[in-house]
Amino acid sequence: MDALHTRVEGVIGAEQTDWRLDRALAALAPTLSRERIKALISSGNVHVAAQMARDPSAKAKAGQAFQIDIPAPRPAHNEAQDIPLDIMFEDDHLLIVDKPAGLVVHPAAGNFDGTLVNALLHHCAGRLSGIGGVARPGIVHRIDKGTSGLLVVAKTDRAHEGLAAQFKAHSIDRRYQAIVSGHPKAPMGTVDAPLARSSTNRMKVAIVASGKPSVTHWRVVQSLRDAALVECRLETGRTHQVRVHMASINLPLVGDPVYGRTRPGHKPILDELGFHRQALHAAVLGFLHPVERTPLNFESKIPSDMQRLFSKLVV
Repeated sequence: MDALHTRVEGVIGAEQTDWRLDRALAALAPTLSRERIKALISSGNVHVAAQMARDPSAKAKAGQAFQIDIPAPRPAHNEAQDIPLDIMFEDDHLLIVDKPAGLVVHPAAGNFDGTLVNALLHHCAGRLSGIGGVARPGIVHRIDKGTSGLLVVAKTDRAHEGLAAQFKAHSIDRRYQAIVSGHPKAPMGTVDAPLARSSTNRMKVAIVASGKPSVTHWRVVQSLRDAALVECRLETGRTHQVRVHMASINLPLVGDPVYGRTRPGHKPILDELGFHRQALHAAVLGFLHPVERTPLNFESKIPSDMQRLFSKLVV
């Protein structure tokens, strides 16, 4: 075995008898996800009862000794860059980042570096067990470049799998604070409207009958001058969800360059402040730790640029 490989060894217990092999080994090797176990079986890195395992669906038997050889994670293709990060929490499995507005989460066309992923590769150098065998941070959700706030990132396969399951089940507590243009007609409400890429502009998201189910609950926190501070609680987490949903009820986010409209009274304020992003902040993030199963809850204060905008709009 190469010195850079690690090995997990053990014995299948009575509790795992007749389980699928991949399920049994994932339970006995808690740093590895079931999908990762399947991949390691396929690559010949798993031995059970001194024989190479070939079938992840084979029945596990009590008393069988197993060994799992884990290759060192392959380097990610993205470049590690020393970009300052506001880390609110970190352990061996995950970390919570308070992302500033203007920072892109993931490299893509037009933003191949200078992203959160580049920063995380530098911050976590040598401490990523690998997602799918690659030394990279596990991005399970994103927030737009122009949105600030909380983001959870997985450092291991098991954490990535556990977080993804919670996002899929819509059990994550995600609350945003937004400054919307206009006065809501009610103190609270819900927008239940499916979202998909616009058929006329692929850079935009639109309400489309055949789109993915999307639900946003909102409530007024404080009335402002031709505006309001609202809290938006997400049941789902679609791209641009808050921005599109609030615009659909004639409450577009102040400063939103794509879905917004600037009221005449707001324009000089935005120009004075140099505020040219959507007034949206991911303020609350709560979930169960994907490995330890303990509740985690985080809050982030509205950043200074949104605070200045709020102060200018106070009645």
